[in-house]
Amino acid sequence: MNKPRRSAQWAWAFNDWANSAFATTVLVGFFPIFFKQYWATEVDATDATLYLGLGNSAAALIVMLISPWLGALADRLGAAKRFLGVFTVLGALATFTLAFVGAGQWHLAIVVFALASIGFFGSLTFNDALLVNVATPEESDRVSSFGYGLGYLGGGLLFLVNVAMVLKPEVFGLADKVAATRAAFISVALWWLLFSIPLFLRVPETRNANQQPFGWREIFATVRQISQHRPVWMFLLAYFLYIDAVGTLAQMAVDFGLNLGFASDSLIKALLIVQFVSFPAAIGFGYLADRIGTKRAIYLGLSVYIAVTIWGYFMQTEAQFYQMAAAIGLVQGGVQSLSRSYFARLIPPEQAGQFFGFYNMLGKFAAVLGPLVVGIVAATTGNPRLSILALIAFFIIGIVLLARVPEPVQR
Repeated sequence: MNKPRRSAQWAWAFNDWANSAFATTVLVGFFPIFFKQYWATEVDATDATLYLGLGNSAAALIVMLISPWLGALADRLGAAKRFLGVFTVLGALATFTLAFVGAGQWHLAIVVFALASIGFFGSLTFNDALLVNVATPEESDRVSSFGYGLGYLGGGLLFLVNVAMVLKPEVFGLADKVAATRAAFISVALWWLLFSIPLFLRVPETRNANQQPFGWREIFATVRQISQHRPVWMFLLAYFLYIDAVGTLAQMAVDFGLNLGFASDSLIKALLIVQFVSFPAAIGFGYLADRIGTKRAIYLGLSVYIAVTIWGYFMQTEAQFYQMAAAIGLVQGGVQSLSRSYFARLIPPEQAGQFFGFYNMLGKFAAVLGPLVVGIVAATTGNPRLSILALIAFFIIGIVLLARVPEPVQR
């Protein structure tokens, strides 16, 4: 491999390292806990779960609506990196602002969190689209998995520091856990901005000569194109279903543990287990895909998720929560990274932004549906265990549909 392409692959992968700090410390780590124990202390626990689900869903809905249009526009203008920069700055600034939301201001906390989530989720379309610029089809599984692996490592390392800050605030010169959590939000914002820089310096981007005005007519033309391309729409349907359950488990796991009465410190430790198990496991899945095939590797990961979901219904102790976290860590990055690389091989490289816009649109629509279903089931039944079982059907149907996706033609 030539040196510039290897440099570009490292720079691209480091964007996963950068933005994963938000996913770990904020999205699935401190925000759900801080929301219930600081911002929404006067709100009933099941109602707080519903509001948390609504905040996640609102952000995902907005990104779902704009991703295809912006992805296509980025292709037309050769502007994937520019759009990535806009969403990165939005996410980082909103995360920074979370540190200054006062006690009891749960309405404001949800709004600012939603803006930060829009920045995070919105950036993924353009980051994913740039995969085709740094990796050949033969390299895509390994490069995508490497990115996810670095993401888990980077996010995990900062999360480890943030956890230490919250557990021992005096060591870091902080007054208490509240001050430590605020400092953690600030550290995520700075980390996100700093480690995004290599991508903008090293990753190439093709400039499209066609820069005519772009509108919804072209979006509908892309929809028609996808509908005529059976491997693409079959994969997107399968992906929509199984990534719904994957994302919901990740986003609502801490809230689920809180509802079962587990200590917040124990839940944070479980998230650390997921991060550091996922680092080597995600990279390993890239090599596993080379040996057994990408789809078989995804099947393996989703089968583990089904077993973990059933296990979650019967879970009783914090030790079991740790074990479940380790099991998820073994497959989470693999399912996500191989889905991204498999889709990259199905689509025209010159329309990567446009097609990844639809890819992330469905992922975000799943993020609208999943947390909302979990929140509604928990609120109406008063039993959080029942809500997790609703996700099994999504995994099973997703596997069945994925099996019907024709293998991509090598370019």
